[in-house]
Formats: sequence, C-alpha cells, structure tokens
Amino acid sequence: MGIHIILIIVIGAISVYGFSNQQLVEQLQFNAWKIVHQKQYYRLITHAFVHGGWTHLLVNMFVLYSFGNGTILLFNYVLEINGELWFFILFVSSIVISSIYSLVKEKDNFYYNALGASGGVMAIVFTTIVFEPYNLIYVYFLPVPAIVFGVVYLVYSKIMSKKNIDNIGHDAHFWGALYGFLFPIALNSDLAILFFYKLISIL
Repeated sequence: MGIHIILIIVIGAISVYGFSNQQLVEQLQFNAWKIVHQKQYYRLITHAFVHGGWTHLLVNMFVLYSFGNGTILLFNYVLEINGELWFFILFVSSIVISSIYSLVKEKDNFYYNALGASGGVMAIVFTTIVFEPYNLIYVYFLPVPAIVFGVVYLVYSKIMSKKNIDNIGHDAHFWGALYGFLFPIALNSDLAILFFYKLISIL
C-alpha cells in the first residue's frame, strides 16, 4: 500500500470522525493566535487532518489520489530517489510551509481558524506539473491538462480566500502550489529547463 493511500485513509478517518466531534476539530485546526501565543505548534500539521465537510474532504482526497502515485513514480524514476520517502517529506513539509503566510498575517487574530490538507495537496499537484504539465487528469470524467486544472483551482482558491466565508485554508493553496513547484527543482535544477521546453512544446 502506497504512502499516499495510507495518508488518504488516515486523513479521511480523522476528518469523518471530526464531522460529528466539533471539539476534536477545534483542537486540531489551524489557529495562528494559539500557535504563536500559546505555542501550540502541532496545529501547523494537525489542521491537515480535519476538513470542513464532505465536499472539502472528497475533493482533496480525490486530487491526492489522482496525483499521489504519479508523484512517487516520478521521484523514483526521474530523480532516482526514494519516491515514498520524498513524497512523505514533500507532503508534510508543504502543510507547514503553506501555512506560514497565514501564521504571520493572522497571528494576533484569535478568531481566525483554518483547516484542510489543501496546502499539501496543491504541493503534490504542482510537483507533478513540473514533470508533466500536460498530463491529463479526469474531472467529472472530462480530460483536463494538469496545468489547466492547477491554475483554475488556484483562481478558485483566490476568490474563496477573498470571500472568507468558511474555515478552509484557501491562502494555503497558493503557497502550497508555489512550494510544490519549487521542491523538485531544488532537488534537480535541470527540471526548470525541462518544464519550460515541455510547456512550449505545443506551440
């Protein structure tokens, strides 16, 4: 069983339990004030294991499933590193990194909360895009190039971040995507050139 499947099972189980246990959600969700002023640093990671509802959870887990195995294989065969290990490192570190912006921005706002694995999921998506920007994924059975899906999802996240009508960490989408894009390039800078050539290959 791949590490991405294990993560999906664990995140899914905790999130579903949280749907009927608000106290658990409140203990695990991202709250910058509590992280900074009460030193509850664990929230930088645990917020990824609770979600705002079935749609939020299912979309994140669908995307993680769709891109997870491919990312592991790319690490294995393109970069020739331990795909399972580096996938795990990427996912966990991206959850933290993608939250830094909100941590700084909302550190004195006691009432700001956010939850969801979106930062980590977007990192996985954009890591895959570095390798294969035009790889097709199926959204409601319609084939969509990965880079188109990624960009559209970012636009949606930006809109939702401005509306600020839920506890979903929409800001984390952008920073997770940027981190995910830079992560494999940091491991092998040649990937930046490869990405550029693949991007213009259809012109």
